[in-house]
Amino acid sequence: MRRPFALLAGALLAGACALPAHAADGDRGFTIEDPRITESSGLAASHLHPGVYWTHNDSDDGPYLYAVDSRTGKTVATLTLRGIGAPRDVEAISIGPDDQIYVGDIGDNFHGRWPYVWIYRLPEPKILKDQTVTATQYVVKYSDGPRDAESLVVHPKTGRVYIIDKNEDGGHLYEGPAQLTSSGTNLFRPVAPVDLWATDAAFSPNGRQLAVRGYFGGISYDFDGGRIKKLDRLNVPLQGQGESVSYSADGTKLMYGSEGAQSQVRAVDAPEGGAVASKSPSTGGSSASGEKTGGGGLKTGAVLLALGAAAVFGMRMMRRKK
Repeated sequence: MRRPFALLAGALLAGACALPAHAADGDRGFTIEDPRITESSGLAASHLHPGVYWTHNDSDDGPYLYAVDSRTGKTVATLTLRGIGAPRDVEAISIGPDDQIYVGDIGDNFHGRWPYVWIYRLPEPKILKDQTVTATQYVVKYSDGPRDAESLVVHPKTGRVYIIDKNEDGGHLYEGPAQLTSSGTNLFRPVAPVDLWATDAAFSPNGRQLAVRGYFGGISYDFDGGRIKKLDRLNVPLQGQGESVSYSADGTKLMYGSEGAQSQVRAVDAPEGGAVASKSPSTGGSSASGEKTGGGGLKTGAVLLALGAAAVFGMRMMRRKK
């Protein structure tokens, strides 16, 4: 969503987030070049096409998904979803077992305007080309009433779907049924508090860790069957309006995206324990973008705190609008 404080944050961060536009495999981040993608709100690493990330606009775009090649930043396929209604506020994307893409039409800026929201599921195409794909639509309600959310994750082993609601004072991890049904309502229940104003989340490829990001920070959680335990703060890069996060396909990087024309996706080393296979320890202790991982990065953290405080103050002084 476009929000007033995004302008303030963008001004504060001008010139601070410059990165190389392209990289050989996307591990150093990339720039989304497609002029149609101006509100990238979700990000998911492809299971079938190395170096490709799926994204989408968050509203007023239509039933479209875009496959972006991280090596060039260019869109290599556009999917049109068939068999669903008109999307309202698409905020998240995740890929689960059997290469199934899940799309979360779960945004609700009015915190109760929609009595229900939707999830769409479709198979990831084996061939990257512009095409129309039939999707299954699921109706979702929350056990404690309607709410706004921008984070949807699918466990890579069990296929269970989770949603994190978006609340300035912290939200909750909501657990869906063991299997979604397209013939009735899917009730999501809160199972654990999340200490963050969450804008997106991602499971590590092995399903053992859950990364949750907000506008000005993030948290890594240990995940055990719906139970979560806080591990550490994430070193989230400074972005004008941080809206998305995805693990890289091998689990070694966290890819952070933001809204805006030619928005940048930045890569930071992921916390240990989430990779598909063990990785030799890095001697440098830093990511390709030069940012220290784990609980370090004190200098970056100080700048982050100052900018975050200014942006939040500005947001509170302005009327929120879509």
